[in-house]
Amino acid sequence: MLRHVVSTAMVLGLIASLVVLEARVGGGDITFKVKSAGNVTFSHENHVVGYELRCTHCHDSLFLTRAKHRKVTMAQMQKGAACGACHNGKRAFSVKGNCNTCHSK
Repeated sequence: MLRHVVSTAMVLGLIASLVVLEARVGGGDITFKVKSAGNVTFSHENHVVGYELRCTHCHDSLFLTRAKHRKVTMAQMQKGAACGACHNGKRAFSVKGNCNTCHSK
């Protein structure tokens, strides 16, 4: 009987930890359509889990929701807007000269 209680508790703990992880990642992948240079797929998991960033690091200061999304040019990013706030060559690779890192054709 005790073995079943412990097993059940372990399974519930595992499920709870997966739910917390899923809630933490949120957003999923977002693909930005860019005709001239190729689409960009942004991975929330890569940024949130991989680099331990919180949602509030980018939302609502750098990025809005999908419904309120604003288009940003590469020139604006090179001046620190949107992705360029971190991808400036100091915190993360620069948006300038690294096209294929984000854009895929």
